[in-house]
Amino acid sequence: QVQLVESGGGLVQAGGSLRLSCAASGRTFSSYAMGWFRQAPGKEREFVAAISWGGGSKYYADSVKGRFTISRDNAKNTVYLQMNSLKPEDTAVYYCAADLVGGGQNPRRVDEYDYWGQGTQVTVSS
Repeated sequence: QVQLVESGGGLVQAGGSLRLSCAASGRTFSSYAMGWFRQAPGKEREFVAAISWGGGSKYYADSVKGRFTISRDNAKNTVYLQMNSLKPEDTAVYYCAADLVGGGQNPRRVDEYDYWGQGTQVTVSS
């Protein structure tokens, strides 16, 4: 079992920045890949970013590339999502997810991930 707890969401003006954190517990954090997804009202959950177990491989959705940065600190069992130049269309609930079984083969797929956090709300005002 893995427990994931997100934090760092909030209300920010367009052009601003936020850093989300996701603290993991329950299994060896450095052994599995992690991802961030988001879900806006009335829309499906969508991929945002993912990072391999060692941090050497990173993946981004086209909509956030160049603005968001995913990173991880295996000593702190935490994955981060630095979000810069935020836009109103980034407004959503953001979820972190852990991929224990899939080995990071399909990091952009929702069904690749085995455990999910409860989500943190990000609201970007125009």
